[in-house]
Order: sequence, then structure tokens, then C-alpha cells
Amino acid sequence: MPIEPAALADLGPARRRALFERDAGIDAVRDDVRDIVSRVREEGDAALREFASEFDGVEVGNLDVSDQAERAYDEIDDDVRDAIETAVENVRAFHEAQLPEDWTREFDGRELGRRFRPVERVGAYVPGGAATYPSSVVMTVVPATVAGVEQVAVATPPAEELNPVTLAACHAAGADRVYAAGGAQAIAALAYGTETVDRTQLVVGPGNKWVTAAKAEVRGDVEIDFLAGPSEVCVVADDTCTPEFVAADLLAQAEHDPNASVVAVTDDEATADAICDAVAAGLAGRERADVIEAALDSDASGVFHARSMSEAVLFAEEYAAEHLSVQAADDEAILERIDNAGSVFLGPYTPVAAGDYATGTNHVLPTNAGAKVQGGLSVDTFLRASTVQRLDEGALADLRDTVTTLADAEGLEAHERSVDVRFDDD
Repeated sequence: MPIEPAALADLGPARRRALFERDAGIDAVRDDVRDIVSRVREEGDAALREFASEFDGVEVGNLDVSDQAERAYDEIDDDVRDAIETAVENVRAFHEAQLPEDWTREFDGRELGRRFRPVERVGAYVPGGAATYPSSVVMTVVPATVAGVEQVAVATPPAEELNPVTLAACHAAGADRVYAAGGAQAIAALAYGTETVDRTQLVVGPGNKWVTAAKAEVRGDVEIDFLAGPSEVCVVADDTCTPEFVAADLLAQAEHDPNASVVAVTDDEATADAICDAVAAGLAGRERADVIEAALDSDASGVFHARSMSEAVLFAEEYAAEHLSVQAADDEAILERIDNAGSVFLGPYTPVAAGDYATGTNHVLPTNAGAKVQGGLSVDTFLRASTVQRLDEGALADLRDTVTTLADAEGLEAHERSVDVRFDDD
């Protein structure tokens, strides 16, 4: 299908809302998702099996397929196993660098500190269905194991034959349990538990609109990382870019999901035309062309030309993409002006796909402009921080008037007394 560039200055209110207030179809499925979650919470394994038959066309016997993961690791091709291990190694190294250390310091006689402890049980959702994502296993399980999580469970959609590469990745990454459950029903199972699925304290991972809506539904009963999915990319380019590279990054993210949002913005109209031509050429012969076309046809996607690079940067900052690619001569200067992005890819030889799989950074990132308020999945996601304090008598004496005065001002007499009682012999 032809791809036509548009001028940012000409975008009307409806198109701007689609670009900047995108929900990727999540609101439309919330009621159905609420019913699915309720069924799983009440009926457990029976609901999971019924939904597997209805949505996946699979009659599931054992929901726990953990024993298949180790066998799959031994049986897959050597080159695939090596690629998984390289990805695991790189992701582990990057996330180990994030581990915080407990600390204690003296503050005028007050001994104050902070300590970090992992969450005990985590559930990781790994998409499946039309595509399989062993990379999402690596991105969710490895940071959890680096953080020291005691039990990490993976839920991935059932199939007549589960993808052996996904199963092998579960083993290589260190997952303790693997469940054949997908969609909103898998999120509900991880959140509330069933006869087979252990209840978790934290649910993480990307997914389609059903998965994302389910995470929103269970939030509050269980912790979640954030709403992650469907995929997004924003490319900021100038006339030095290679249009085929920009187009390739747009097509790569568009093939994830028909609800994916992919945009490119440039300060050069001829470059915008060239990117559109490259997208059309690159689409030809793609195996998932129908998915890509649906994503490109969304009002939350497009190729745009701005009147200046400043206007392009303002667009990218407001768009707050999951993935931000900067393919321009002065990429560092452009990056300095953009704060809202999940993960940033600088230069022509840093395709988003490299971060999706193997650079070491995490590909589980906030979507729908979530990058304005939070970052991607990291070791921090799986850690709890506690503060620790110790006062000697002199330090408490120094604080006595401050604490008792404020407690009195708040009308909390017992708070005031809890300090004064320690000085009753004065």
C-alpha cells in the first residue's frame, strides 16, 4: 500500500489525539478482559483450559510444562542455543551492573541507611501465538535472577507443540516454572494463582492489548511492572540518514502487532518522501505483511516532516516512544533535548532489533507515553528498598524538640510521649 508523508503543521486535533493519547485498543477490550480475569480467579485451572481451547485452539493437559524446558535446551540446534546463551550473558552483564549495594552513613550522630532485598515470587509473561519470543524470556527472567528472586515463573501461550526455542530460553535464563497459559487468562493466573499456577507477588512482561488490559485490571491485587505493549518506535532523522535503515526499523516494530505504533519524523521533506518509498519497497514480500500494513494504517503511525529539527524534537518528546531511534548527524545533541523515551538507539548501525535481542539492555519498556513517568524493566523492578536507622541518646536529644513540636502540631500526643518517655529521668 502507498505510504504518504504528512506535515506536522497540518495535523488536525483528531490525528494528534491518536498520536499522543494512544491506547493501542486497550480500552476497547477492558470489559471482556474483566470477565476473563474473574473467571480464572473463580474457576482456576478449568478456566485456563477452557480459554486455551476457545482462544488458542488447543486442548491443554498439563499446564505446568517446566520439565519440557530442559529437554528443549538439549534438543535445539547448536547455533540457536549459542545465540540464546550470548543474549543471556549480555543481558546478565548489563543488569548485574545495576545491582545496588546496601549502605549506612552517619548524619550528625544519626546512623541511617538503605538495604535492598528481592521480591520472593515473580511471574513473567512471554507472548506467543502468531510469533514466538524467546527474547522476552531472557529480558524478564534474567534481571529477576540477577536481583535474587527466589522463584521466577514464565507463562506463555499453549500450542499443539510449544516452541522449543522459547522453552530452551526458559531453561537458559533460569526460570523455575513454565506454564502453558496465554493472554489475559495467564495474567490472572499469575496474579491470583490456580490449582497448578503458583500465585506471584509481581507480574512483568510485554504483550498485546489483551495482556496489557489484564495487567491494568489486576494491578492493586498484585504488583505489575508497567503497561508494556503493543510495540512502538519513533525515529528522528535528518537528511544524512539512510532512508532504507529508517524504514527497516519501522517495519521491524510494525511486524509485532497490528496495534503497534511506528513513526518517523524528519526536518527534511525529501527525506520523508524517501523514507515512505523505502517503507513501501521493504514491505514487499514480508511474511507478516498483513500485520505490518495494519500497524502502518493506524492514525498513531506515520512518516512526518517538520519545519525544523526543533519541531521534530518537540514531537518526539511529546510522543514519548517505547523505542527512540536517532539517525542524524548530531545525534548526541538531539538526544540531549529529549527526556521521554524508554530505550534510545543512536546512529545508523544501532537498529532497535539489536536491543530487542542482544545488546544487553532490556526490551520490556513502557508504551502509550508511559516513558514520561517511568523507565523500562530493570533489576530495580525486582527489588524492595528498606531504610534503616539507629539513634543514640544524644542524637535523639538533638531531635527531641523538633519531633515533639511537630507531633503536638499534628495533635498526635502519643507520638510526642514516645520521645519524652525516654528522658523522664531528666
